Amino acid sequence: MKITAINVYQVDLPLKEGRYNWSNDNSVAVFDATVVEVETDAGITGYGETTPLGPAYLPAYAAGVRAGLREIAPKLIGVDPTDLQVLNRRMDALLRGHPYVKAALDNACWDILGQAAGMPVFKLLGGCQQGPLALYRAISQEAPKIMASKIDGYRKEGYKKFQLKVGGNPDQDIERIRQCREILAPSEVLVADANTGWTMHEAARVVAAVKDLDVYIEQPCPSYEECLTIRRRTALPFVLDENIDGVQVLLRGIEDHAFDAINLKISKVGGLTRARQMRDLCVATGVVMTIEDTWGGDFVTAAIAHLAQSTPEKFLLSTTDFNSYGTRDIATGAPKRIDGKMSATDAPGLGCKPIREALGAPVATFR
Repeated sequence: MKITAINVYQVDLPLKEGRYNWSNDNSVAVFDATVVEVETDAGITGYGETTPLGPAYLPAYAAGVRAGLREIAPKLIGVDPTDLQVLNRRMDALLRGHPYVKAALDNACWDILGQAAGMPVFKLLGGCQQGPLALYRAISQEAPKIMASKIDGYRKEGYKKFQLKVGGNPDQDIERIRQCREILAPSEVLVADANTGWTMHEAARVVAAVKDLDVYIEQPCPSYEECLTIRRRTALPFVLDENIDGVQVLLRGIEDHAFDAINLKISKVGGLTRARQMRDLCVATGVVMTIEDTWGGDFVTAAIAHLAQSTPEKFLLSTTDFNSYGTRDIATGAPKRIDGKMSATDAPGLGCKPIREALGAPVATFR
C-alpha cells in the first residue's frame, strides 16, 4: 500500500460556552483545527486532526501545522502508511521537532492500518482494557463563585471529575479550589491545573493553603525544575503536563519521582505512535495518566478514545471528550458523551467519516 495523496483542511470550531480561559490571561473562543486526509492506492482513506490550544499554550500554533505539512506532506507520497515506524522516522528526517505537525498524519495512518486490518485502532494499540471511559470536565477560569456554580450543571451531564483552571492570582486560586472542593462529593475528583501560571513562591503558597483538601496539583510552574521544587514541598498528588513532551523527559521524571501522574496529550508528542510508547512506559513504571490532546473535534476525540480504551483502567486517571465542547460536528462515528462517559467505536480504524460540508474545500493538496 502506498500514499497517493494528502489533502489538508482548515476548520473553525466555536465553543458552546463562548470562551475558554486559563492562566496568564489566555483565552480562545474559536479553535482553529487542521484535518488531514490521507489517500492510498488501496482505496483506503484515513483521517487525522491537530488542534492547538491557541498559540500561547505550547510551542505550537494552528498556522504552523499547515506550514509544517507543506514541508513534509509532498515527500510522503509513495510511503506505505501502514509502516508506522518508517513513516515517523521519515517525518523526523524531513522536519526536526514540531511533533504537533506530524500528529495528524500519524493518526490518519493508524486509521488506515485499522481499516486495512479490519480492526478498531484500540485493538492495534493493545486491545480493549476497559469499558466506557469516565470523562473529566475542564472548568474555564473565572471568579471562584462562578466556577463553583458550574459544577452542578456539569454533574447533570454525568461528569464526576473536574479540572479547575487556576494559575492566576494565588489568593483567588485558593478560593477557587476551596469553593469547588466544598461542593464535591468525596468520590468526585478535583484537579487544580495551573497551566504553568504560578511562580514558585505563588505555587508554594497555594499548595500550603490547600494541603488539607483532596485535590491534585497540576503543572504549577513553567519549567520542569520549578515544578520539581514544588513537588518536593507538597504531599498532594502531583501531575505534570506541559513539560512532558517526549520519552526523554518522561524517563527523567520517573527517575526524579517528579510526578504521580502525567497528562499525555497525543499531538504534543507527535501522534498515536509516540503516545503509545509513552503510555506503555507509564504502565510499566506505575504512572497514571490523563489521556487527551491539546484540543480538537471529532477526529481528535476518536483518537483519544482509542488510546484510552486500550489503557488498563487502573492507570487511567481520566480522559475527555473535546467534541462536546464545540458547536460543530466535523465527522460521523465519533464517540459521544453518554452520562459522563464515552467509548471508542468498534468500527475499523478510528471509525470516523468526514462531514464534507463541514470540512469545506482543501486548503492544500499534495499528490
